[in-house]
Amino acid sequence: MSNTDQFFNKTVIGHPAALFVLFFTEMWERFSYYGMRAILVIFLTGAILGDNPGWGWSSSSALSLLGTYAMFVYLTPLVGGWLADNKIGYRNAVVIGALLMTLGHASMALETPTFLYIGITLLVLGNGFFKPNMTSIISKIYEGRDNKKDGAYNIFYMGVNAGAFLGIMLCGWVGEKQGWSFGFGLAGIFMFLGMIQFYYAQPLFGEIGDKPKNKINNKKTESKSLEKLNPFLPLDYVLILIFICSALIFIINDPLSKIGGIDTFNFTIGGMGDSLFFALIALISFVVLLIVRIPRYTVIVRDRMIAFTIFSFFTVFFWAAFEQGAGSLPIYTRDFTNRILEGDFALIFKIVDLLVTIIPLFIITYVLYSLIKTTASKILFSNITLAFSFLIIWAIVIFKLYSEFQSSETEVPITWFAILNSLFIIIFAPLFTKWWDSKYNPPASVKYFLGLALLGLGFGFLAFGARNIPSGAETASLSMMWLVLAYLFHTLGELCLSPMGLSYLSKLIPARMIAFMFGVYYLAIAIGNKLAHYIGGDIENITQEYSLSGFFLIFTVVPIFLGLLSLLLHPLLKRLMHGVN
Repeated sequence: MSNTDQFFNKTVIGHPAALFVLFFTEMWERFSYYGMRAILVIFLTGAILGDNPGWGWSSSSALSLLGTYAMFVYLTPLVGGWLADNKIGYRNAVVIGALLMTLGHASMALETPTFLYIGITLLVLGNGFFKPNMTSIISKIYEGRDNKKDGAYNIFYMGVNAGAFLGIMLCGWVGEKQGWSFGFGLAGIFMFLGMIQFYYAQPLFGEIGDKPKNKINNKKTESKSLEKLNPFLPLDYVLILIFICSALIFIINDPLSKIGGIDTFNFTIGGMGDSLFFALIALISFVVLLIVRIPRYTVIVRDRMIAFTIFSFFTVFFWAAFEQGAGSLPIYTRDFTNRILEGDFALIFKIVDLLVTIIPLFIITYVLYSLIKTTASKILFSNITLAFSFLIIWAIVIFKLYSEFQSSETEVPITWFAILNSLFIIIFAPLFTKWWDSKYNPPASVKYFLGLALLGLGFGFLAFGARNIPSGAETASLSMMWLVLAYLFHTLGELCLSPMGLSYLSKLIPARMIAFMFGVYYLAIAIGNKLAHYIGGDIENITQEYSLSGFFLIFTVVPIFLGLLSLLLHPLLKRLMHGVN
């Protein structure tokens, strides 16, 4: 019997019960992450007077803070993964991360500037512990069962999308309709319940995820000898140091200068302030690092790393546009979209909202029932906690639907549109999976073209819809259909491009260098997130000077141009990949 056979003695829907504990733990974490993120910008930029007042921040300040938070969210897992691998173990890391994030959401619910910053710091640290180690546990559970891994990860990522869907819908609705503190607090409650559920499910995992034992010395020696194939030179370390220092100055100084008026160095060079100057220094130092380091590998490894670096370049700009969904699009939804429905249109929306809420929740509840039936006695308290969580969810959903059906006029919540991304992923992901598994599976350059072009087309609908809004307009009543089309095409673009990064990382990069290039890939996503909100923060200035349509045209033209560039690079990329499909 192999080490993993024990997990397959009792299964839920054909997979180990432990997988579904991870499914629900990840679901509650994504619930809290996306739920908080859905209301953060609306809360910060909301009017300081009214029934549910915000803080009246400028969009530039709010998106600067969101951008810095999002960037750290993708960087801290590199440290958290190393700590779990070498010091504390995966399961301890998950519990520590969940606890820190619970405290972070609780801090934000207090609605004071000090506790807002404390809360975001705790969320960043908690995410670093939590995020990389869930998938690590899955890998260990399915060791030696590669034929079951694809199905396992599909189930796990359904948990990701279910959490995002429920979090945006419920935290968004509670935050907008009942009060921002309740929205932030709700995110914290479910993060806490997710932590309790995971902690008391430990018996299902056996020794997987325990604190790491001392590794065999000869493996260390072997690993070290492999690393010496391309050792880091003094120049490499100097460039890394310059990059880290410059990047940190930019990441921290950007929100400091915009929110608190505090400039770290307070100088201007060639029209660039200190934030942009240090961002440029960080970019140059990192590019130079790649230029001096990659050529030192053998020819095939060098070429494949160059190909992956090109894909990472496209990844930066994809996320810089896609992440407008968390920043500038909620502002657009609030200020420029007609969200008031009456009569038959209101009734149709209520029925649609009822169906898209109830059907996924019934499916997830069935999964919960199957898990409890299989593991009732072994992890009793974990199951009780999970069942209690779903009682709260159902109570909020019923109260929400009842409240909406009571009114003759319906105002669609700002955050409702953000759930469309998760909904469209759930609908279309199986179709894309079949496409990629068929003989018509396109090459990498075509996938990147499709991802970028579809993303740009989504913004094209917004630009077209806003074409008649004059420069400087602060409000309008555009059709909601433009937003629905935008989210649809953004999601289709995401399905073409987003899953490809890690797939090509595993195919193109030798095992001994996965960690370094994994860092490069997540750095690309982090830069894309920061760039998204750095540019998105200028929505007010661009709208004043040009137009709202002009703002969205930027995100239409640039991705489509880069998508076409990816197509043109197909012969080069094919040669650089040396047979990797």
